[in-house]
Amino acid sequence: MMGKAGFLLGIDAGTSRCKAAVFDDEGNQIATASRHTPLQRPHPGWSELDPDNAWNAAVTVIREAVENAGVDPTTIRAVGISAAMVGAWVLDANGTPLRPGIVWEDSRSQPILDAMQEQDPAIMSRIFASSGSVMQQGCTLPLLAWLKRHEPDLIGKAAHVVSYKDFLRFQLTGLMATDRSEASVIPGDARTRSRSDEMIALFGLAECAHLLPLIHDSEEIIGGLTPQAAQLTGLAEGTPVAVGAGDVVSTVIGAGGVDTGVATAVLGTTCLVGVCHDRPVFEPRDLGLLFSMPGDLWYRAMVNVAGTLNLDWAIGVLAPDLQGRDDCYQQVTALVDAVAIGANGVSYLPYLSESGIIAPVVAPHARAQFSGLSPAHGRAHMLRAVYEGVAFALYDLVSALGFDDGCIKLTGGGSQSPLWCQMIADMLQKEVIVPAGTEFGARGAALIAATALGDFADIRAASMSATGEDCRYLPSAAVADDYRHAYALYAARRDALISGK
Repeated sequence: MMGKAGFLLGIDAGTSRCKAAVFDDEGNQIATASRHTPLQRPHPGWSELDPDNAWNAAVTVIREAVENAGVDPTTIRAVGISAAMVGAWVLDANGTPLRPGIVWEDSRSQPILDAMQEQDPAIMSRIFASSGSVMQQGCTLPLLAWLKRHEPDLIGKAAHVVSYKDFLRFQLTGLMATDRSEASVIPGDARTRSRSDEMIALFGLAECAHLLPLIHDSEEIIGGLTPQAAQLTGLAEGTPVAVGAGDVVSTVIGAGGVDTGVATAVLGTTCLVGVCHDRPVFEPRDLGLLFSMPGDLWYRAMVNVAGTLNLDWAIGVLAPDLQGRDDCYQQVTALVDAVAIGANGVSYLPYLSESGIIAPVVAPHARAQFSGLSPAHGRAHMLRAVYEGVAFALYDLVSALGFDDGCIKLTGGGSQSPLWCQMIADMLQKEVIVPAGTEFGARGAALIAATALGDFADIRAASMSATGEDCRYLPSAAVADDYRHAYALYAARRDALISGK
């Protein structure tokens, strides 16, 4: 039970879509709203969001979610917020954006990282030893180093450099802050769940440290909606807003993923899988990510970077006649289901992100490709290969994680595909559970806000309240060998790509 009668609203602002959901006093999702936030790519490797578009999308989904729920806005007891992590949103002293927000998948800082590694070949291991995470180009510190070098006048005008979530919370409350999940991965210090002076100095940013906001616990309320934000959203002035957490952390909490015997996977724009621990886990070294969770928990994850992005791209290229139709995914599923396991020898490596991959190996230059094509193949084979390629990549992540026992909780847009869920269960030979609901990031944000209100003793209790399941997929031993053979071909082609042979 969430406690007092009323409703909670959670916001989950992803890289390309902003969502909001309303939850009742028992944590049930009763209404949602969603808006596309188009990415801007003005130069190769750049990924940016227009701050006005991002804020307008948040305002719109808040209003629409409450309207869709059919509830009195004054019964919204608190707002929880999560968003795509790291990146760099540069604001002046009034909180006005000075440039488009840079998001996590941006890779413009790679030359800086290359130069640092050339000077000190062990530097990436040093960073991992502090943050527990492989260095990604779109993290805040390398982006700030790039901005300092290439846009010094802008940095001279800046008063704050924050993440997406923290930009939105400032717009809602007028208060600047960040949380521990963000501070520890910019990169920071996973042991202290905070920033690291050593990491800041390593990137030559000691004189810019004042631009980074004060750190608060996620399950803390530092303010409420301003009059202007209340008017725009339709919510009551002063409605409490929790500090919140990054989208990965919020999704794990919202899916009930704090149980250490369960792996929680996200098959959304990003594909990742991880397990919660009561201590920071740095093994395997120099691989994967470590997220600091509220409640003194850590989520050790392996990440492929690109998940459903592969399918969206493939549909647009291979099936433009189906794109946008109400029955698009049903038609694609029918095409894929008609092709045998292994896609008649076609493999797809799902490395579509411009930042490459960071598991099962770190390969920033890895890119997606089909392999094994011949005139005998059509789009159905290629679409089947895309589905299988993502499932095989997820198998790689589970293997790298060393997760042998227990089941997989699967969230994200991909979890709404029964075909994909069964394929993953069959490939992993593990039970796959899809939790009830659809907006787990928003639910996690709402549960964090509920904890801040005192509805739960702690985050563990809040997350464990979200234990309902929608579907359960049991692995079929009958097709295990077929998937193993298809995976062996995939793995050989993966290794050839990564090794450059």
